[in-house]
Amino acid sequence: MVTEEEVKQRAREIIAEQLPDAYPDRIEDDTVLADEGNVDSMGFILVLTKLEGEFGATVPDEEWGSLRTLDDVARAIVAHADGARTGDAR
Repeated sequence: MVTEEEVKQRAREIIAEQLPDAYPDRIEDDTVLADEGNVDSMGFILVLTKLEGEFGATVPDEEWGSLRTLDDVARAIVAHADGARTGDAR
């Protein structure tokens, strides 16, 4: 089963590779990615869809609006990854 730390690390790598100007410094767990963060909506979609594909997750559309920080994204990916158990919220 995938862990939140694995998702966070991969998200940092994706941002560094695909959006290098968005966050020149370290991305912390509470770094805001959406809304007032440095990643625009298309960049956010890119990061989230790459994570979904790599970890076999499908985050329901209605949850996307509540995802703002790296922590939020990692929790959602883990909760909706293939093999996630019902009721195993993080």
